Amino acid sequence: MFVPALLILLVGLIIYYVRRSHTYWRRHGVTEIYPIHPIFGNARETFLCNESIYEFFLRIYSIFKAKRVRYGGIYTFTARALVIIDPELIKDIMQTSFDHFEDRAGYINEEREPLTAHLVNLKGAKWKSMRHRLTPTFTSGKMKMMFQTFVYCISGLKGMIEGYARNKESVDIKDVLARFTTDIIGNCAFGIECNSMKDPSSEFRVYGKKVFDRNFWQNAKITMTRFVPKSVINALGIYVTNQEVAQFFTRMITSTIEYREKNNIARRDFLDMLLQLKNHGQLKNDDGVFEQTGVDGSLTLNQIAAQCFVFFLAGFETSSTAMTFALYELSRNQVVQDKLRQEINRVLRKHDGEITYEAVQEMTYLENVIYESMRKFPPVPAVPRTCTKTYRVPNSNVVIEKGKMVNIPIAGLHWDPDYFPDSEKFDPDRFTEEIKATRPHYAYLPFGGGPRNCIGLRFGMLQSKVGVATIIRNFRLTLNSKTEHPLRYETGSFITSVKGDVWLDVERV
Repeated sequence: MFVPALLILLVGLIIYYVRRSHTYWRRHGVTEIYPIHPIFGNARETFLCNESIYEFFLRIYSIFKAKRVRYGGIYTFTARALVIIDPELIKDIMQTSFDHFEDRAGYINEEREPLTAHLVNLKGAKWKSMRHRLTPTFTSGKMKMMFQTFVYCISGLKGMIEGYARNKESVDIKDVLARFTTDIIGNCAFGIECNSMKDPSSEFRVYGKKVFDRNFWQNAKITMTRFVPKSVINALGIYVTNQEVAQFFTRMITSTIEYREKNNIARRDFLDMLLQLKNHGQLKNDDGVFEQTGVDGSLTLNQIAAQCFVFFLAGFETSSTAMTFALYELSRNQVVQDKLRQEINRVLRKHDGEITYEAVQEMTYLENVIYESMRKFPPVPAVPRTCTKTYRVPNSNVVIEKGKMVNIPIAGLHWDPDYFPDSEKFDPDRFTEEIKATRPHYAYLPFGGGPRNCIGLRFGMLQSKVGVATIIRNFRLTLNSKTEHPLRYETGSFITSVKGDVWLDVERV
């Protein structure tokens, strides 16, 4: 009798603990969405890959917005997170009171999985040091230095689309653009010709796709890292990073570094700048002179590999996704497409018909088209922050304790009609300087905000502009009937991505 009674008591205590955990926000005076599911909390459908993260945060935002609150509480399992609705409070968290929310929630295991120790995941002093070192590698001057690599990839992109137009075949634009950005990143990051545009089964393309393959087990492992001590995860032999992917990238980066250093090869790419930091602790300026970085110590091989890894992943997938959505919308809005083509042609006439760095910077309507695409379909639908110092929410009695999570629901903000009237409509003119001045700055966050915003935003925008400009300049796009409408979204991806293919018809202009 003793053992069954003990089991009943244990189950009862677990149920009590979970139930009580799921009233945390209510007990602290915060409006919450009480979780229907006792195990998964509010994130059941997302965890089981039945709902995309993009759709999850659209839904959560709309619930709290309807309740007219500045923030609201949700639960993932028994973990508590505060979803911030008010742009002014978001600004305070991401910028003004940044020292209270410096960290993200990413998993780091430098010993067993060195590729996890990249800039997006790093915390505290390690993040500050790495961010300071890497910031000079993403200046406008460095982007201009890399631009010739972008131009090199343009002919491959144009040639691919040309083949579809000549044969009167519809094009899977999502696949084409992913191959285009894979080649750009491979060249700019590692000085390696990936040949994805010529060979869709190239190693870079294959392993790049594998990173974003998410399923129930992958979600379970990531969730486990938030609750289970690292020592237990190590003992269980669990790896969060796909080991095939990790081994490929580590091998490729290590062999490239060894070859360059043995043969004294220098290139104008991201890896070369990281090698300057490794060997000299400094970066060369545009005149080839080393400049003080203000940070002591050089980078290790593992640190270089981790930064290259995240640069590749963040660069190829988010930019190809942004371009895919932009071209999807342009194919459905011929007036906007024509207006954009006119701007591209007008600017290029001033630059002898060549797509140059300066020409791209002059294409303001092109920039607005991409901004509007990222409004409707933000590549990163939400930004998590971990409270690193106890924080009292301004004008309230609510205290966010150290270790608690806040989420910035970017997707919800971008669809809020208070900031973007008629938000279903694709309207690049929302991003004229006059209209931007009428809404809160922190209502639009495709690259995050504050000191921890996306370090590669210049690079991402540049390759997106180059890709869209090349295609619209040369081809007219219309939506093919094979494209599913309305769009559905990948449920196994942590970025906003179309489920299935986006098929377009293309013809020469």
